[in-house]
Amino acid sequence: MPIIVNLDVEMAKNKISLNELSERVGITPANLSILKTGKAKAIRFSTLEAICRELDCQPGDILEWRAEE
Repeated sequence: MPIIVNLDVEMAKNKISLNELSERVGITPANLSILKTGKAKAIRFSTLEAICRELDCQPGDILEWRAEE
């Protein structure tokens, strides 16, 4: 899949755990884990907005497109 999820990188930069971020954003740790591992098929803009707010980043810091080789 050419969309890469860099949520783990942003979480590491902010020194925040999966459980802490899930509490702040208001989604379950399981759903956040699915997003973090790149297995999610979609993300709501409201969820993306909340994650960006908590991590003080832009959507492009979390989601990256790469051409398939």
